[in-house]
Amino acid sequence: MDNLKVKNIVILGGGTAGWMTANLLHKKWERLGINITLVESPDIGIIGVGEGSTPRLKAFFDSLDINESEWMPECNATYKNGISFKNWSTVSGYEEYFHPFPSGLDFVTFKFLYNNATLRRKGADVIAHPNRFSLMASLSEKKLAPIASKNFPFHFQYGYHFDSVLIGKFLQKKAAEVGINHIQATVENVELHSNGDIRSLKLNNDQLLSGDIFVDCSGFASILLEKTLKVPFISFSDNLFNDSAVAIPTEIDPNIPSQTISTALTNGWVWQIPLTNRFGNGYVYSSKYCTQDEAEKELRAHLGVLESDVEARHLKMKVGRAQESWRKNCVAVGLSQGFIEPLEATALQFVYSTIDEFARAFEEGGFSNQFREEFNQRMNMNFEGIRDYIVLHYKTNSRNDSQYWIDNRENKNISNNLNDMLNCWYNTQNLETELKRLNIGSYYSQMSWTCLLSGMGLFPPKEKLTSADTKTAQADLDFVDNFIDGCSMNFKPHEQMLTRGLS
Repeated sequence: MDNLKVKNIVILGGGTAGWMTANLLHKKWERLGINITLVESPDIGIIGVGEGSTPRLKAFFDSLDINESEWMPECNATYKNGISFKNWSTVSGYEEYFHPFPSGLDFVTFKFLYNNATLRRKGADVIAHPNRFSLMASLSEKKLAPIASKNFPFHFQYGYHFDSVLIGKFLQKKAAEVGINHIQATVENVELHSNGDIRSLKLNNDQLLSGDIFVDCSGFASILLEKTLKVPFISFSDNLFNDSAVAIPTEIDPNIPSQTISTALTNGWVWQIPLTNRFGNGYVYSSKYCTQDEAEKELRAHLGVLESDVEARHLKMKVGRAQESWRKNCVAVGLSQGFIEPLEATALQFVYSTIDEFARAFEEGGFSNQFREEFNQRMNMNFEGIRDYIVLHYKTNSRNDSQYWIDNRENKNISNNLNDMLNCWYNTQNLETELKRLNIGSYYSQMSWTCLLSGMGLFPPKEKLTSADTKTAQADLDFVDNFIDGCSMNFKPHEQMLTRGLS
């Protein structure tokens, strides 16, 4: 299809991925008069749970010129400063740590964390828990929103919590407003050109839907990319064991938190996501280590929710990625492209980056396949870079209460990059230098790696510590405490920011 003039784009599948794709491609290519049609089956339900995001979701809405005051109330959305990880570590003093989103003031405080973490790895008895050095951790502890007052002109990145069904419906409404075609029908057959490109979709309403470019947003089914074009799926199950989840909502705290909480249980972990109307809770686990009933029972005990009070929803996950995200005239977005379990809430980040990167590569190549190989390589590196950081959580756990956690820690199936990063940490080398050498710093920064590795307490045991350098480190800590306390005064309570009307 090289140099073929593109007139029609067909998106198969709705949900968040489909409607994000439709809106963003319309925004980018409206000037070109390209027709966009989204077809989805009314018979296929959408997986709807409380969901979190990275700051990339804000970038998506900003690119569409959609204000928070418009979309957040409709989606029961709240602000997110980052994620707290509870009980992943059993090291005294390190049973919980916070992974923050970046802020414009991190350069002031995190240099002290990097220094203390290096000293602590060398055996000095200094404080190196990341929460003490993070403004965003302080905001979360105080349940403050990440929106600073106007007289505090520094940039803060943040994510959101939202109802995934409602955000899909909101984006569907926005798509209708700009004239994106919407067909409710089921695909009965996919017809190909002689060169292997997709020619059309035969729908159950007898319609033949032709297109020049097809976007597969059909979820784990991957109807176009995997089933039709036979693109192999590469499983990550050898280093990410979880393949199932069970979700149960609970009543929201009137003082709404501004963070996600991930709590380790016997065979996985539980998310707690605060929406304006409820907590979304879900237990992500491996079916090889416990049954569906056992997982639900443990989640109910954790939440204090009886079976008669609220129904549980059970979900299956297909963790891995497609060998290629773009083959022939089809690009996959969302679950059809790949999925890494929701530990760091990267699902919509993948959706946005894939659409954005595809649109750029396709347009720069004159609406041809010229840069397809480079695009696929970037997508694969993106999946594997983020996968490695997720695997790091499991690899560094110190729990011994189940075979699940022991097997995760002892698992040798990790990438060379992850192995090099762990060696760098344990050999007290510089993380930033190693990230640059491996060219993986764009996926997770020195701050993220340091927060995780120090937050899990991966240091020499207490009895081996010396008092060297403690005096200087304590003076630095006093400065950090005062700085963070002073900065925190420029932020308002989360609940107040949500109820006063978003700006």
